[in-house]
Amino acid sequence: MTERFATTPFGGRSLSYALFTAQERVRQARKQLSAGNNGEKSAAADKWRLLRSLTEARGVLGLSDRTIAVLEALLSFHPASEIDGSKPLIVFPSNAELSLRSRGMAPATLRRHLAALVEAGMILRRDSPNGKRYACRDTRGAIETAFGFDLSPLALRAAEIEAHAAHARAQARTLQRLRMEVTIHLRDISKTVQAGLQEGRGGAWESFADRLEELSGRLARNASVEELTTRRNALSLLRSTVENAYLDSLTLSELSANESENERHIQKSDSDSPFDRSLGNSACENPNGSGDVTTVPTQEIAACNPSSPATPRQGAARTENGALPISHLPSLQNLLSACPQFPLYARDGIGDWRDVMQTAELVRAMLGISPDAWQRARRAMGDLNAGVTVAILLERSTDIRSPGAYLRALTDQALKGRYQPERQLEGLNGARSANSGTGKPKRDTETITSGKETEKGHAPWRPATNGRTGAAGLPSHDLTIGMR
Repeated sequence: MTERFATTPFGGRSLSYALFTAQERVRQARKQLSAGNNGEKSAAADKWRLLRSLTEARGVLGLSDRTIAVLEALLSFHPASEIDGSKPLIVFPSNAELSLRSRGMAPATLRRHLAALVEAGMILRRDSPNGKRYACRDTRGAIETAFGFDLSPLALRAAEIEAHAAHARAQARTLQRLRMEVTIHLRDISKTVQAGLQEGRGGAWESFADRLEELSGRLARNASVEELTTRRNALSLLRSTVENAYLDSLTLSELSANESENERHIQKSDSDSPFDRSLGNSACENPNGSGDVTTVPTQEIAACNPSSPATPRQGAARTENGALPISHLPSLQNLLSACPQFPLYARDGIGDWRDVMQTAELVRAMLGISPDAWQRARRAMGDLNAGVTVAILLERSTDIRSPGAYLRALTDQALKGRYQPERQLEGLNGARSANSGTGKPKRDTETITSGKETEKGHAPWRPATNGRTGAAGLPSHDLTIGMR
């Protein structure tokens, strides 16, 4: 074979100077590669990355998306992921297979896009004597001569294609930035002019509106960078003029701070919670260390629980707002003895009434008691008695279907002066001692409702009129438990 392939196309296609020049350019590039004068180590390039770059730079190179689809089909016939331009790289697909890999492109359309690739210098034709595409192999099966499409020009132009792609990406970013600036300028000018007209401020607002209308024409999708830059500069100048006019129309009082619109944050340094302070060194602890809070003077306990009402007068059963007095608060030791499950939910154990309230807040949420019911109970019973009640509800959680409804009912009874948490604790202690040798205690099936039937066979709750207790000493499962 001769060193140079035949350059003339097969059939009725004529030879053009562009085709001959493209083939000569490829030959000179390969010659420089063999001599090492091009300064590049290799002419190899990843074909799929190169195809992506070519897609980004298709506008500069004059290629359509369907032309690139045909080139992608041609590259798929080369098994390796890299293409090397130092030697001919010929693929020879049939028209039928090339059409399938081009998503079923028609033969006439396929020929048109192949010609566009040849004219752009991305591929070269290597036509056989009869115009068909095939390969001749030697005795060992290696391809000796092939006729079809040469992909080496694409690899030789890899650096050029990458440069065009980088320029296209930079131009796309510039166009996007200019369009955003134009949109922001239009919005700010329009709203400022509208505010000036609505507020009746002095200024040439009508003139500004006319100038804005002239600059508000629709931008074409393919607007150039020069067009967008001109529009952006004109809008930027108009925006500066409009904003200066609006600022000049403002008075000194309008420019000063307005507390009605921008209120300053006022933070109270003292906490409202009676349990945020450490109770370790306060008068709330029992000086004897027995944990029996009831031995502490009521004035000192009220100081630790300011949300609870003041100490009631001698002989008064309730405070003015109906909350339980401090004298009805059970001892901490009694609480922990009657409710052994409650300390399990404490972070670091139960050491004082602050730990009781912190644990009650956690248990309250776990039992599904709403914040409204919890706050209402605290107001009616006092913080500490409400915490004791939550501990009792936890201990009886297997017997109570709706702890939230139960707590609301106990709150109503507390407001009437008919609820004492210490009697609930006595009932739990009595039931535990009675059942220690009799086996499994009787399970409560009563549920507090809002006056409606709960389940089949269960009547709605009605308050009992006595304080009967069961055979084992456990008060009956109604709201008279702990009520006097």
